[in-house]
Amino acid sequence: MEEDMEQGNDKLELVYGLEDKPPPLESAYAALQHLLAIIVGIITPSLIIGGVLGLGERIPYLISMSLIVSGVATFIQAKRIGPIGSGLLSVQGTSFAFLGAILTAGFIVKGQGGGPDEILATIFGICFVGAFIEIVLSRFLHVLKGIITPIVTGTVVMLIGLSLVKVGITDMAGGKWLLDNKPEFFGTAQNLGLGVLVLVVVLILNRSKNPMIRMGSIVGGILVGYLVAWYMGKVNFGYMSGVDMISIPIPFKYGFAFNWTAFLGVAFIYVITTIESTGDLTATSMLSGEPVEGETYMQRIKGGVLGDGVNSAIAAIFNTFPNTTFSQNNGVIQMTGVASRFVGMYLAVFLVILGLFPAIGGFFRSLPNPVLGGATIIMFGTVAAAGVNIIASMGRLGRREVLIIAVSLGIGLGIAFVPEVLSQTPKAIQQIFGSAITSGGLTALIMNMVLPKNES
Repeated sequence: MEEDMEQGNDKLELVYGLEDKPPPLESAYAALQHLLAIIVGIITPSLIIGGVLGLGERIPYLISMSLIVSGVATFIQAKRIGPIGSGLLSVQGTSFAFLGAILTAGFIVKGQGGGPDEILATIFGICFVGAFIEIVLSRFLHVLKGIITPIVTGTVVMLIGLSLVKVGITDMAGGKWLLDNKPEFFGTAQNLGLGVLVLVVVLILNRSKNPMIRMGSIVGGILVGYLVAWYMGKVNFGYMSGVDMISIPIPFKYGFAFNWTAFLGVAFIYVITTIESTGDLTATSMLSGEPVEGETYMQRIKGGVLGDGVNSAIAAIFNTFPNTTFSQNNGVIQMTGVASRFVGMYLAVFLVILGLFPAIGGFFRSLPNPVLGGATIIMFGTVAAAGVNIIASMGRLGRREVLIIAVSLGIGLGIAFVPEVLSQTPKAIQQIFGSAITSGGLTALIMNMVLPKNES
């Protein structure tokens, strides 16, 4: 078994395996790659929710709490405390999957005359209760293993990567805000050139035979892009001014409230997140040279999903939104060749420090979108490739498996490409099934349950 694992690591070109302990400087260096991959993803949901629901001056505090909780959650996943956590380099952050349901909950409270504090009290209340859905489901994953098979998890991982590619290419062209507000500046030669520059630098550094250079390919690409962007006058240092010196976590700072109508949408997303996290954790296990079937694998998946649920409950207590495993960090593992779970502990410290001192997080927010896009489009693509690898681990695919993949990708990506297809359905349906991961993942799950396994 050890020989097989070593051969697997060689095939994956791992510099450090799961249980390896890189020297402190190398660990911090590798953790920085993960930090750059997730920093925007962690803070963006708070920015969107705060902006749409009119939360104003509360937004900086929400951002700080999202960083601190992501650090604590990542530590729990990597360390594995009792049954809680995967024991993998599984990075946690604020989940985009809940955006629609949380905004719906906020509008329900707002429609009833509630102010910002009442909105947040209800959101965090329903998210706290909903977290126990994922906690309970995690204990029965071994029963569901006949349903959540590699064909389902592989398809979900593919959908995660393919749907995120849109985010990467949008950032390369200037970012979503620019597209919505100043489309005449979106996709300019400067923006695309900056993104392509970062992409090329990452590729060149990643192909180096020197492990340190390969490990630093993402940081190297972003650093070159940042310097060029600064020279071009595209770096906004305003994010580092006007922020508090320190942010202190206060449990349920805005109170605790509950609303059944608002809860239903959030509850459903927790079920979907269980499937999504199973896919993410499977990809992490595979890229770490670890098994993707058997007892060890199942224990890791159960611990990881349990960690998701516990961390989402912690997030609600400390005034931020549900946490889940971040897909893009699987891309970082593949790009850097570092799968050591001890790197996750360094990353956890970085995240907590960023949350405690908002000005530091402001620096990372100053990274121009094209610079981030040039790096993330590669990482998102590798997530999709990891999904292909999970499916390929099944060996030759039969007609049944091909149909599941084809229909799931068709529905998931079809709805992502043409969201107007749901325009005549109730808003709740649009918000729940408007995600490629939700619609495609559910399709894969249902088809895997109902299609006969024996073919003629």
